[in-house]
Amino acid sequence: MKFTHKLLPLVVLIASTEAYATDGYFAYGYGVKSQGMGGVGIALPQDAVAAAANPAGMGLIGERVDFGLTWFRPQRESEIKGNAFPGVDGAYEANDTENFFIPEFGYNRQINPDVTLGVSVYGNGGMNTDYKDGIPLFGSKGSAGVDLAQLFVAPTVTWKLTPTQTIGASLNLAYQRFEAKGLQGFAGFSTSANNLTNEGHDNSYGAGLHLGWIGQVNDVVTLGATYQSRTYMSKFDKYKGLFAEQGDFDIPATYGVGIAVKATPTVTLAADVQRIDYSSVASVGNASLPNLANGLGSDNGAGFGWRDATTVKLGASYVYSESLTVRAGYNHVDQPIRSADTFFNILAPGVVEDHATLGATWVLANKAELSFAYMHAFENSKNGSNSIPPGNPPFGLGGGNANLKMSQDSLGIAYGWQL
Repeated sequence: MKFTHKLLPLVVLIASTEAYATDGYFAYGYGVKSQGMGGVGIALPQDAVAAAANPAGMGLIGERVDFGLTWFRPQRESEIKGNAFPGVDGAYEANDTENFFIPEFGYNRQINPDVTLGVSVYGNGGMNTDYKDGIPLFGSKGSAGVDLAQLFVAPTVTWKLTPTQTIGASLNLAYQRFEAKGLQGFAGFSTSANNLTNEGHDNSYGAGLHLGWIGQVNDVVTLGATYQSRTYMSKFDKYKGLFAEQGDFDIPATYGVGIAVKATPTVTLAADVQRIDYSSVASVGNASLPNLANGLGSDNGAGFGWRDATTVKLGASYVYSESLTVRAGYNHVDQPIRSADTFFNILAPGVVEDHATLGATWVLANKAELSFAYMHAFENSKNGSNSIPPGNPPFGLGGGNANLKMSQDSLGIAYGWQL
């Protein structure tokens, strides 16, 4: 435990710098091994970051430590078409900042044959756009965009009810950091124009609960289920004139089920289905333009109009030899952004839907493990439909539509060992 006490503050400091994600604004998978298999993990724990997918998984991995770092490179672009104002139509790249590094850390200790205690530290999700020359219809002065990062520190306890049934619980201690810039044109719609944009980074803290179960049906099939409560966060006071409910930005609840099948002694197949309740958080789920007249920052203020999303994750692993395991996977998420809300989502164009992944683990001479994972999220577009209000300011913005486009790549590396 002294080892963890010394390293955890450093991991938290690094992990709170930047994060980005792919299933909406949530990560597509947690832990490099899971990432190599499309993000599966509800019924297939593989390392000490397992609590992120299912706390019960920590009861099946033994005593171990894991460190990882993922390089993430999203490509974001927005396009405005059919606008009445001259010089507005065209494509706008949001890639002035395009390289992100997302660390992870896990530690697990077997207290007795039935109980474990551990902690998983990981980037839960985030969103970043950086339009170097601003967005004309947003009234930008200089660059424009947003920067959201979310960090979870999840102390976890598990209990083996029977030799085949394990339950777990994590206390999700959450940290968020947010900044918005270049939104001066919306000052007239804000309930607090001095807390709308260009206020630098603001911090938010909160907590929630994550529960999980894993049951081994037989020697071949393992099932899992998990529920993560809404994480209640303190408000972004610097941006109470932007986010609905005076700067509130809670992290939505998620729940899911998983299955892992040991098809042969060397081949394991796994699948997860997860639901993310984006619409339950007003700042995310409120429709954008219909609520703009209520005032940005009000209880019924404009949000990003995101729908709840279902994610399907599929993965396979093959033990090639005692020293090498290879992995592959696929991840699909429902499109959370509605066509009528693409204009506001110029700031948050999380439109990718399909991801392909590859991974591998090498067992080293000292029995430690070195793992890699690569992910490509295929380019996807979401075109607007009546997404920019017609007419002139203050209630019109010249009409037309905002179209969104994104693709992503990531490469992760992790090092872990049994204690």
